Amino acid sequence: MTASAITRNPTSQRRIAFATIIGTTIEWYDFFIYATSAGLVFAHLFFKPAGEEIGVLLSFATVGISFLFRPLGAFLAGHYGDRIGRRAMLVITLVLMGVATMLIGLLPTYAQIGIAAPVLLLLLRILQGLSAGGEWGGAVLMAVEHAPANRRGRAGSWPQLGVPLGFLLASGITALMTGVISPGDAYLEWGWRVPFLLSFVLIIVGFVIRRTVEESPVFTELARRGKQKNVPVVTLFRRHWYLVILAALVFAGNGTLGYMTTGGFLNRYAITVQNLATTSVLVAASVGAVVWFFSTLAAGYMADVIGRRNTFLIGFALQAAIVFPIFWLVGNGGLPGLYFALVLISTSLGLTYGPLAAWYAEIFPASIRFSGVSITYAIGAILGGAFAPMIAQMLLETTGSTTAISIYLLTASLLGGVATLCLRDRSGIALEADNEAEQASGATMFTSRAVAQEFSGKR
Repeated sequence: MTASAITRNPTSQRRIAFATIIGTTIEWYDFFIYATSAGLVFAHLFFKPAGEEIGVLLSFATVGISFLFRPLGAFLAGHYGDRIGRRAMLVITLVLMGVATMLIGLLPTYAQIGIAAPVLLLLLRILQGLSAGGEWGGAVLMAVEHAPANRRGRAGSWPQLGVPLGFLLASGITALMTGVISPGDAYLEWGWRVPFLLSFVLIIVGFVIRRTVEESPVFTELARRGKQKNVPVVTLFRRHWYLVILAALVFAGNGTLGYMTTGGFLNRYAITVQNLATTSVLVAASVGAVVWFFSTLAAGYMADVIGRRNTFLIGFALQAAIVFPIFWLVGNGGLPGLYFALVLISTSLGLTYGPLAAWYAEIFPASIRFSGVSITYAIGAILGGAFAPMIAQMLLETTGSTTAISIYLLTASLLGGVATLCLRDRSGIALEADNEAEQASGATMFTSRAVAQEFSGKR
């Protein structure tokens, strides 16, 4: 089937949308259930001998350390995704994430097996990081490369929706456990395990759905022509290293603020400072995830109307405006203040997340696109989200206030905005294999046209 035939088929488009949303929801549910538990119970279960404050820092550190392995997952998935196809890597990464998550739910605690418990916990978190590093690139390319040029923004928002949905699912199930099924000590004793064990059911659903999706038409054409790169990562960094850095900074500007919520810091801060009930905070986080879902969806449509770059700039401007008020709201406004802060955060996050998939896909050439998209996203996650909760906790403990945290978030938002200004909007560019020369040039405001000639073998 040709690319054009696929893009004109509404049934195929709906199947791809469903598969990418469900798959990324499951993948990010697994990833976020860890971060939620890290903020609530892991310090006590796995790091208790270190004391409360150090235990919390170590717990948040395990959230961040997994990010260091996301580039490795992105390298592997990008290499094989550009060599053997997008669909195969989607299935492999989903299974890897699900198995690691389920095993965390079976893991003995420090009280049961001593130092081996946090070591095993960290190893399983690393497996989650490897999977997350490879999954996103495949999902967004399946969505964007199947889509018509004038609908790539909204199609690219489909896999992005899996992130707020995964966070909603993780927060909602944890709230159900802490407030209804296993409140109080029961949650600490056994209830925390249930959300991890549920991954077994979700992985089966995701596996079946992803196996039904057709391969990307762009990769199918690359394979037919035999134009896959032998080592796509080498080509990526030799010819497009500056593009990787700029695009990574764009995502870092989003992720630094995003992981204040999804990384568990804001939840713990609200519980500690305002003495709010854990379940109430998790319900508020779930509402924030719903807002994030709709703002991400809206941003995908905006990206098709006003462009990827303009949508990002609006989002970063909003982020910069709210980084000081949100902590005042959470620290002084009680539960209503927390809700208001989460709505502000989630709205700005959607604007700087919804257009990301389409923009990333449009700035990298076809034969190295999986590697480019995956590795850039992974590097951006390290620069932005990896240690953001731990850094915020350290700044809070060192200074005794949230002012330093707000300055940290403001700096990340401004860097993301500057990087956005350095990239060109490439809406509508042909993504097919026979257009690589154009794809390889003009992605930044200072790209030399000589890059295109070198890529196409004319020099």
